[in-house]
Amino acid sequence: MPATAKTNLTNLQQELLHLYAQQVSEEDLKNIKELLGAYFAGRLTSHADAAWDKSGWAQQDMEDILNEARQ
Repeated sequence: MPATAKTNLTNLQQELLHLYAQQVSEEDLKNIKELLGAYFAGRLTSHADAAWDKSGWAQQDMEDILNEARQ
């Protein structure tokens, strides 16, 4: 019976290791990276939208924040 090693990898890292153990074309690799990026960007946008709604912000608030960062 093979010994199982305790790992500190997350479930995402483990899944990606399984995926990347397969040889894929450079085009497929590029597409996979874009899919992952789009997924996490979508999640970030959802969290930002929820924070926006919870805070009751308006467009002027965002403009004030952006202008404050430039000063």
